[in-house]
Amino acid sequence: MVLREDLEVWQKLNVTAFLSGGIIGRKPELIGEAYRDARGNVYNALSVQPVIVLAADGATLAKIHARALEREVPASVYIEEMFATGHDAANRAVFEKFGPDDAKIVGIALHAEKKTVDRITKGAKLHA
Repeated sequence: MVLREDLEVWQKLNVTAFLSGGIIGRKPELIGEAYRDARGNVYNALSVQPVIVLAADGATLAKIHARALEREVPASVYIEEMFATGHDAANRAVFEKFGPDDAKIVGIALHAEKKTVDRITKGAKLHA
């Protein structure tokens, strides 16, 4: 997952949640078994793999997006204009107004082989 480095904290958290849901929706095998505590209470399952959150500026995010498209790696993408919407249908409506050349991407998430992801996310840094 790569987030634009200049986002407010609430925006980073919001985008991370949305993008994670997109990856899990595409790759349900990434969800493990439910958790159970000592008293037998059952909790939702979590991801079986760690999520690496990287940071990049807008120009680097655009390059990462282009590389993902070139390599045909499915991605979850969140654009700046989605912050002004209030529900899923509105998010999709604003998203389809932009293409790869003019989208102001604030976050992108993908899941593929490590070498592929490393090549795609070149230029991004570990999130502080």
